[in-house]
Amino acid sequence: MAVRYGIFQDWRANKGNPKGRLVMVFFRTMHLLRQNLASFLVFLPLFILYRVLVEWMLCIELPWKTRIGPGFRIDHGQALVVNDGTVFGAGCTVRNSTTIGNKRMKDGSYSRAPIIGDRVDIGANAVIIGPITVGDDVAIGAAAVVVRDVPAGHVAIGNPARVVAKPEGR
Repeated sequence: MAVRYGIFQDWRANKGNPKGRLVMVFFRTMHLLRQNLASFLVFLPLFILYRVLVEWMLCIELPWKTRIGPGFRIDHGQALVVNDGTVFGAGCTVRNSTTIGNKRMKDGSYSRAPIIGDRVDIGANAVIIGPITVGDDVAIGAAAVVVRDVPAGHVAIGNPARVVAKPEGR
């Protein structure tokens, strides 16, 4: 049920953005169909089409296993890379050339992917890596490299990112 509502909220969030709308409707459909093995096998050609169209042609690596809250907006989605273990809250926006994922640890294992709260606005060329948590109502600046937790209501800017309080009224 939540997936269906997510489609409508994503549609509204991507108003005026046909690429974002296409990707999110396709993503939500694939996310729903992958829930059990029977539907995955029946719709395998659709999963292959998703990979070819979204990942190879549109250059948006958004695996159907990723957990994304409703109202997800993709602005200028070129070169977007998201690890399938990433979790997004509701009302998030991501922009072009953004990478969000886990990191390789010294022992060769991989960390968990980031958990991103509600209403997080991620600027172009941002990198969010590792087992971090980004709180609600956070802004991540363009080209920021975030490798530490960002508390709710703050802004992360720079490389490596430093966290500052949001200006009043924003």
